[in-house]
Amino acid sequence: MTLTVPDFRVGQGFDIHRFSSDPARVLVLGGCRFDGAPGLEGHSDADAIAHACADALLGAAGLGDIGMHFPDTDPRWEGADSMALLRHVAAMLAEDGWRVSNVDCAVVCERPKLAPMRDEMQRNLSAAVAGPVTVKGNRAERLGAIGRGEGVACFASALIHRIVSLA
Repeated sequence: MTLTVPDFRVGQGFDIHRFSSDPARVLVLGGCRFDGAPGLEGHSDADAIAHACADALLGAAGLGDIGMHFPDTDPRWEGADSMALLRHVAAMLAEDGWRVSNVDCAVVCERPKLAPMRDEMQRNLSAAVAGPVTVKGNRAERLGAIGRGEGVACFASALIHRIVSLA
């Protein structure tokens, strides 16, 4: 008799980027453009939320980290759309039989205000990973570089699952 059981895995992701002094740089978080806000420095579009989600999913599946798959030393990823990278990560997991149970993100920043874009960010991220993603905004209460408004940090936790057969 063959028994099928769920296999669950948990992963954590983290990303941080400082604000850019380049006035042409666009701020992108969770696949949303925040017009009028300074963009983030990075090799790609520097979407800290998408990067943290990708790292959490890769870690949960035991597939390394975002730097292994999309190194900032590779010119192919310069200016890359981080949501496309996140979709690629989700496809890698699906190829290995994993499904996303959920991803939860805690974004730490003094600016911009995330609440007006939260629903759109959650829809974008959920579509990219084919599973529910939640986004929470937090402030650093003027402590440290993030509290001084120098950048954005994001923590993500992911739960993934697949069904395995036991003989």
